[in-house]
Amino acid sequence: MKRFFLMMIVCSLIATQGFSQQQQPAAENPNAPVISFDKVVQDFGNVALNGLVEYEFHFTNTGREPLIIHACQSTCGCTVPACPREPVAPGEKGSIRVRYTTTQVPGQFDRFFTVISNASNPSVRLNIKGVIVGAVETAAVN
Repeated sequence: MKRFFLMMIVCSLIATQGFSQQQQPAAENPNAPVISFDKVVQDFGNVALNGLVEYEFHFTNTGREPLIIHACQSTCGCTVPACPREPVAPGEKGSIRVRYTTTQVPGQFDRFFTVISNASNPSVRLNIKGVIVGAVETAAVN
């Protein structure tokens, strides 16, 4: 029994030592790229049932190094973002096109996708939203 308690004390000490180590925050690169979007939310308003809407989110690399977009991750299969594959030089502009296929169900939609890059702000969340209306309502609205 003494061995058991001794072993538990030793294990506890070892475990707490691992948690007591503080990690140093990564030093920020003052020259890192910065992705700055003109707008992060696009409201389409009323859109037709079973339709397709598209939008381009424009951005600028306001940093001092080339911006590389690693991925654009969507929250659902109906929202398809297309990111540039080439690096964006400092001061240059780029865009991310997103396509949203509306559903067969009328009502509000609110979809997000995330842009992941090597920027000092490595993860940016973009949003599209609107209201899906039936064919009869669309004619009355327009």
